[in-house]
Amino acid sequence: MPSFTRELGIDLGTSNTVISEGKEILLHEPTSVAVLLDEWKMVEWGQAAKDMTGRVPEMIEVFNPLQHGVIAEYEITENLLKYVIRKVVGPMLLFRPKLMITVPCGITSVECRAVHEAGLGAGSREVYLIQAPLAAAVGIDLPIAPPTGNMVICLGGGTNQVAVMAMNNIISAGTERSGGVKMDQDIIDHIRKKYGVIISQITAEVVKMRVGAAVQEVDSLEMEVQGQDQVTGLPSSVEISSEDVVEALQDELENIVVLVRRVLEKTPPELISDIMDRGVALCGGGTQLRGVDRYLTKELGIPAYLVDNPTTCTAQGAAQSLTMLDVLQRALPPV
Repeated sequence: MPSFTRELGIDLGTSNTVISEGKEILLHEPTSVAVLLDEWKMVEWGQAAKDMTGRVPEMIEVFNPLQHGVIAEYEITENLLKYVIRKVVGPMLLFRPKLMITVPCGITSVECRAVHEAGLGAGSREVYLIQAPLAAAVGIDLPIAPPTGNMVICLGGGTNQVAVMAMNNIISAGTERSGGVKMDQDIIDHIRKKYGVIISQITAEVVKMRVGAAVQEVDSLEMEVQGQDQVTGLPSSVEISSEDVVEALQDELENIVVLVRRVLEKTPPELISDIMDRGVALCGGGTQLRGVDRYLTKELGIPAYLVDNPTTCTAQGAAQSLTMLDVLQRALPPV
């Protein structure tokens, strides 16, 4: 008898939520919500909510209900999951879906349980959790079944994660509660200190995407941004270059290198040899920063390469993992 149950992989990130069924991406939206404060009621979500940032009256707040990859506002996160699941499955949940939701490496059992319960509360039939780097490895078809080492670096909005995998399991891993959001703040701070102009988080993100770089480029880019003079409070514009972003992000990039080295120190030498031969796979939204692969290759002495589907591979791998429960079960976080 055929099964009508939908099997969905959900990359529930600090900055973005991606839902996949097999390899097909069904939804890719910012993990943003607009909430009516006096009723604590969600009035908008996704890109529509993000577009409201800084443009709403006092009775509405726009925020991300996940911080550093874990749930900060449980009720809102559960409601958000209800909305996104109904958007991809349909309003009538005659056959409740089975979910595989990603979580950061190293989160606590309490944090895992919160994600699990939010998934069940959103109307799913079964909920499994999988560490984001393991899901990403599946999503980019890394050969994680043999006893050979594979390394994945996930550069997300709220976390940077590194993991070494072999035999369908994680051998060593590390997580830094930092990421793209911290990079945006570093750009804001740098522009304020250097030019005396205050810009918004949205503007900083645009600067990072359009002219940002991890290393000094021959073809430096520039863009004009609008902000507020920190002395007069009046509108002010300033020209931002790639060099400005390189300067602003150096500390954050160095922290990624330190994290990778920390994970390598915990990795058996035999697997490090494999990683040297195969290279390191880079995924996540942070990989869209120009030159980040060249920066990490130089600093680590290990070839680092960008995958073809950096922002969706984790959700795709989570969905595919539902068909691999027999071999992955022991690697998944208990709930």
